[in-house]
Amino acid sequence: MRVLKLTLSAFALLASSVSAQAFDTRASSAYVLDYNTGTVLMAKKADQPLPPASMSKLMTLFITFEAIENGILDLDQELPVSAAAQAYGGSTMFLRAGERVSVEDLIRGIIVLSGNDACVVLAEAMAGTEARFARKMTMRAQQLGMTNSTFTNSNGWPKAGHRMSMRDLGLIASKLIRGYPQYYPMFAQKEFLFDPAESANRLNQNPLLGLGIGADGLKTGHTQEAGYGLVGSAIQGDRRIIFVLSGMDTAAERARESESVTNWAFRQFAQTDLGAKGIKIADAPVSLGAEPTVGLTLDADVSLLLPVRPLEPLKTEVVYSGPIKAPIAKGDQIGELIISPEGLAETRVPLVADRDVAKHGFVGRVVAAGLHLVTRINNGPAPEAS
Repeated sequence: MRVLKLTLSAFALLASSVSAQAFDTRASSAYVLDYNTGTVLMAKKADQPLPPASMSKLMTLFITFEAIENGILDLDQELPVSAAAQAYGGSTMFLRAGERVSVEDLIRGIIVLSGNDACVVLAEAMAGTEARFARKMTMRAQQLGMTNSTFTNSNGWPKAGHRMSMRDLGLIASKLIRGYPQYYPMFAQKEFLFDPAESANRLNQNPLLGLGIGADGLKTGHTQEAGYGLVGSAIQGDRRIIFVLSGMDTAAERARESESVTNWAFRQFAQTDLGAKGIKIADAPVSLGAEPTVGLTLDADVSLLLPVRPLEPLKTEVVYSGPIKAPIAKGDQIGELIISPEGLAETRVPLVADRDVAKHGFVGRVVAAGLHLVTRINNGPAPEAS
């Protein structure tokens, strides 16, 4: 394997320098994702299973939306409220056993009012009991790739074994946004007055809604064990971010950190065009070919999310197994460009041959073999393995 470390002048912006001002959040755990590119901008204890509080209601909502799409539930369908649902305390819709509530009102009651009781009504409708629904949540989460999530109830009520990681919360948020655009606007609803007799409980607790920074969801959470948390999303221009923060001490601290991390993610990173398809990045030697080298070119346009502040050169490497044996066809992938922005995951970009390179004729092969033999003689025998 040949590795060629380059500052690639062929890329107008790869020759520039990039780095981002670090953001040290006060949240005990955090995860920030650029939605469009999948670039992870921050990961602090992101894979540690933690009490998610009401943020785990996103999983209940995801399964509910699946049930609607599959014809199991209908938005206008009215579901009965059980005594078990009414018995829940904490954040509720103040549902009463025996009444019937539409699926749409229950969904809005979960999103805006964080109704623990509403979650149970939906869980019982889809699985018979809340415990059976919690097992379904765990199984479905595993199918979705949420490897650090287990559920014991439908609403995040504190209980041993009810855990989610920040990365998993970010994943389910992404799937809600991408998979259910027809329902996602509900997450931006600031107020929902379900019961006029309980008008004090009508406001969405998401502190970013209405700040003018593009925030449009998703779900707050708070218990004594979990602290204050938020799964949030915001869109500015063509970019959307998703962030998860947990373990803060107060609602005010949650509001400050959420706004700060949103501003940081948009201001410190930008989508950057690095090079167009067909740009030659390097040359690679050819073995037994009619030409001694072949050009390595970009197989597609390259655009990456990069930090915007120039502090250190962007690290780039060209890797290939060489010399590359002829014949070579134009467009054959024969290498990779590895781009490693500081603090972000590396990106590997395929490099392809810029032209056909035929094999040597017979005389050319004899000459090449002779040159290879002379080189080996001049270099002496290979060292023995120790």
